[in-house]
Amino acid sequence: MVLIAAAVCTKNGKVILSRQFVEMTKARIEGLLAAFPKLMTAGKQHTYVETDSVRYVYQPMEKLYMLLITTKASNILEDLETLRLFSKVIPEYSHSLEEKEIVDNAFKLIFAFDEIVALGYRESVNLAQIKTFVEMDSHEEKVYQAVRQTQEREARQKMREKAKELQRQRMEANKRGGPSMSSSMGGRSGGFSSDSFGSSGISSAAGAPSIELDSKPVPSKTAQKPGSRNALKLGGKSKDVDSFVDQLKSEGEKIANLTPAAAVGAGGTGSSASAAAKAKISADIHTESVHLKMEDKLTVRLGRDGGVQQFELAGLLTLRISDENLGRIKVKLANNDTQGIQLQTHPNVDKELFKTRAMIGLKNPAKPFPLNTDVGVLKWRFISQDESAIPLTINCWPSDNGEGGCDVNIEYELEAQHLELQDVSIVIPLPLNVQPSVAEFDGTYNYDSRKHVLQWNIPIIDANNKSGSMEFSCSASIPADFFPLQVSFVSKTPYAAIRALDVVQVDTDASVKFSSETILFVEKYEIV
Repeated sequence: MVLIAAAVCTKNGKVILSRQFVEMTKARIEGLLAAFPKLMTAGKQHTYVETDSVRYVYQPMEKLYMLLITTKASNILEDLETLRLFSKVIPEYSHSLEEKEIVDNAFKLIFAFDEIVALGYRESVNLAQIKTFVEMDSHEEKVYQAVRQTQEREARQKMREKAKELQRQRMEANKRGGPSMSSSMGGRSGGFSSDSFGSSGISSAAGAPSIELDSKPVPSKTAQKPGSRNALKLGGKSKDVDSFVDQLKSEGEKIANLTPAAAVGAGGTGSSASAAAKAKISADIHTESVHLKMEDKLTVRLGRDGGVQQFELAGLLTLRISDENLGRIKVKLANNDTQGIQLQTHPNVDKELFKTRAMIGLKNPAKPFPLNTDVGVLKWRFISQDESAIPLTINCWPSDNGEGGCDVNIEYELEAQHLELQDVSIVIPLPLNVQPSVAEFDGTYNYDSRKHVLQWNIPIIDANNKSGSMEFSCSASIPADFFPLQVSFVSKTPYAAIRALDVVQVDTDASVKFSSETILFVEKYEIV
């Protein structure tokens, strides 16, 4: 059969909807449709009517006609079967057989017509297949939409963070009575190059000053040459800041009014949480005139089915002296490492002294360490693909519940039992607009509907509390929706088996009272 056109018209001949399937001029189609009412014979029931060139196959539908225009050579039985399929399609997309409803759903009906006939020939489809094809439900499209919404959400978060940063800089500038935005952009020259261990070096190393043997101790404050009047205009960006913040507010974003105390350290969510935890631990440390600080930073990526994709430990030992009489000292260390951690001393540190006696001292013992400055004296790095190096394992096991959703079981276990992990947070992503139903859990949890995440919090994980689990379920989800998991924690116990034993004076080898602090924190810990 060759189907020329399909149309829905009233019994008076008014065409409501028409779809053409072969090449033909608009005037020709309009002429064929206009001729149909004139061919109808009053008082007689027909299923088709013919002219010299075409055949009209039609079916009454209350006040309307479903009409097909075919060639005379087409098979009348096939025409009638196709007509019945068209008649079934219309009620599927139109709530009633009224002219207004047909017009309101015209495009849906046209799309359905196109699934029935292609280039004048009927496709081998049924009503269920037509509904599926027209609906065009695509998992790839859902994934794309979810990714796009996530990107938009991250962009809005970055805008809010930028607004807070601009507010902080403006308030700091106003507080000091002048611009100082440039001071927050840079820092003092680093003692250890950030390239010494690659891009994963400890962030504070970039701010650690160099040890200059021929220079005097750097005072805590240096005189600055007054800038010109034009330089003060750097702080004149407050109007732009205000307009930017006002624009965000007009778009419905909530912008907090930061006080100068709260504005310090305003940054990303993960980095601010880590900074707050580190600051909490550091606040409990009593510092002496000689203070040692040991930082371990972890970067871990684990596969959801097991295996280590990335494990990297970067560490830094810094020394701070606040008494000029104690500038010429040596630090004795104990290195009980058995994993093969790579150590690197500062270029001005005596390497032979470190190798033979495990002591940190300057090459020129007559020169003192810088005063009132955090000096990086030793770095270490450890990279491994061995699962035994992982301090905390996370096992996330989502399974299909047979109802279009997933039941999720998550458990953790402390592998490095010499560690005491504090403020542990496991963030599990969730499908959009799906609230989890939590059945069992250790610790506490919080569902963030705005970020579409479930945050599982455990105050302390140690040898006495080394494992725990959570069970929850989500509707309308697949196992991939719950990855990647993000983990964060801090610890007063270092990962590296390195510690300070003693601090002695260079001339007399007399012990010097010192304080020390150690901290282990996470830069990135994820299960993908």
